[in-house]
Amino acid sequence: MTKQKKLGIIANDEWLAPYEEAIKGRHDHAVWKINQLTQNGKRTLSDFATGHLYYGLHKQGRGWVFREWAPNALAIYLIGDFSDWQEKEEFKCRHIPGTGDWELVIPAGKIKHKDLYKMKVHWRGGEGERIPAWATRVVQDEETKIFSAQVWNPRNKHTWHDEKFKPDTAPLLIYECHVGMAQDAEKVGSYKEFTKNILPRVKADGYNCIQIMAIQEHPYYGSFGYHVSSFFAASSRCGTPEDLKELIDTAHGMGLAVIMDIVHSHAVKNEVEGLGNLCGDPNQFFYPGDRHEHPAWDSLCFDYGKDDVLHFLLSNCKYWLEEFHFDGFRFDGITSMLYYSHGLGEAFMSYGDYFNGHQDDNAICYLTLANKLIHEIKPHAITIAEDVSGMPGLATKFEDGGFGFDYRLAMNVPDYWIKTIKEKKDEDWKPSSIFWEMTNRRADEKTISYAESHDQALVGDKTIIFRLIDADMYWHFSKDNRNFMVDRGIALHKMIRLVTASTINGGYLNFMGNEFGHPEWIDFPREGNGWGYKYARRQWHLVDDKNLCYHFLGDFDREMLATLKTVKNIQKQPVVEIWHNDGDQVLAYSRGDLIFVFNFSPTQSFPDYGFLVPKGSYKVVLNTDAKEFGGNGLADDSVIHKTNFDPLYEKDGKEWLKIYIPARSAVVLKKK
Repeated sequence: MTKQKKLGIIANDEWLAPYEEAIKGRHDHAVWKINQLTQNGKRTLSDFATGHLYYGLHKQGRGWVFREWAPNALAIYLIGDFSDWQEKEEFKCRHIPGTGDWELVIPAGKIKHKDLYKMKVHWRGGEGERIPAWATRVVQDEETKIFSAQVWNPRNKHTWHDEKFKPDTAPLLIYECHVGMAQDAEKVGSYKEFTKNILPRVKADGYNCIQIMAIQEHPYYGSFGYHVSSFFAASSRCGTPEDLKELIDTAHGMGLAVIMDIVHSHAVKNEVEGLGNLCGDPNQFFYPGDRHEHPAWDSLCFDYGKDDVLHFLLSNCKYWLEEFHFDGFRFDGITSMLYYSHGLGEAFMSYGDYFNGHQDDNAICYLTLANKLIHEIKPHAITIAEDVSGMPGLATKFEDGGFGFDYRLAMNVPDYWIKTIKEKKDEDWKPSSIFWEMTNRRADEKTISYAESHDQALVGDKTIIFRLIDADMYWHFSKDNRNFMVDRGIALHKMIRLVTASTINGGYLNFMGNEFGHPEWIDFPREGNGWGYKYARRQWHLVDDKNLCYHFLGDFDREMLATLKTVKNIQKQPVVEIWHNDGDQVLAYSRGDLIFVFNFSPTQSFPDYGFLVPKGSYKVVLNTDAKEFGGNGLADDSVIHKTNFDPLYEKDGKEWLKIYIPARSAVVLKKK
């Protein structure tokens, strides 16, 4: 009997060997489901994921056709502007025998562009107005606040110009953003304003990808887009579908990839706007019983074991890729999907915690299928997993037994920085610990590293700059009125970002505005703040004002990314530790021909600190202490540093590099 070849994930990590059967079981489950959905290869996953082309409202010929999956319905009417919001026989849907589908053919002239409409659904023991599950345009009345679907058939449709675009992932540099809160004014920003005002900033700053939050329609603006009601509708708060397409097309023209935060981990409870009770069956899309509701999020949990739900979610992935030309997705909150417990109250201390029967194999199968589908449609698509549990294999290839994500978020990194800033004195920061945390990851999985994201900026939490400087930002952030706390905060902000970005093995992420130390927190309009937008915006005027210190941080961020780009595929270059000394608080490592040196000591400068490096001459290419970045400018960066001969290391081709490293600073040198 031929021995079966080990899956790559197990071959790459011998500690997973005891769980080979569980890993293979998950892989086989996905293979079985793919074969089922593709009729054993007679069609593709992409052929299966076409629900958005069938369901919903579609222009056909000179008329329209509307379809909905509503297996529990007894009757469905379309009501709207065209029917005076009354049930009329001419707008009564027909049940398609042998299915859970309903259909209505609408003659030309009966409905028109921008008409508002809903379904009026009747079921045994009840009835209600509902927005169709597959609606691609949903708007809210400014006065009544009522949501309705909207007929969308503009005369001037967007013409794409991005046929040759391909994301640059060498490395992937992500600018995480939210269109609504992207403007300086206290209001909801638009797609058009983002295209005009923000895209040029992102490009100029050196990022090559934007990750947009809150695209899918959501009833409550303050949910940050995480309580989705209409999965196929781009949020109308910010403009029209054509406006969003123009944004994406323009970004592609600038060389910027565009990925979206996709929320398939749960759905809003709302029944009129959402999927909570579309046709009298609360479990149509969601798990029944104890698994129906998410205990912490006040939302509903999809039933990933139903083929119709897989059809809905996979079609959703395809829709955004093809209709809007998104380049991929960050899958939000997948820890909640992976475990029956949603990850709540679990410690995840050993590999056994990932293979103990507490995992939802249906959800694991869905995520695997989603990655297969996305890369089948767009081979260069980008998929990122947001998981706090550390589940092995998320960013391992499907063929090797993994889920197939391209990247996973390095969520340990921001947690580490928060804990360090909160709990440790500056003199207790240990370079060995920092280096370990920045590089502690599975060798076969690419990660997206970040010092902080939108999570740390939300009300109730604090950004890194606010943790470092706090209220002194209000009074001492002008150049002529700086104090010790501001100087310390500016120095550490730059060092934290540099050590995080320079140790990536996949990509780097920054949330909009944090690169220049945006003050305060994010707090969306709500009753508690008088429904104001003061904290739901980005104050770009601060970084544009050269009399303030913000531009120091923004300028450094731009030059940091430019420096990293000088090494081709720096994310693939090994991070080679040259030296660390926790007593001195000094760390040095190399990547390609760049050497990174950090002195985390708050008080001790070193005039002639030595490291063994490859023989040669080295030029300073970035210094956090440079005056143009708000530093003290204590070192002469024009000096070329030549290594000093040592016969003991001649055979290794190494010599001593001796440099001046001021306290609380970092320097990057390049071999000439």
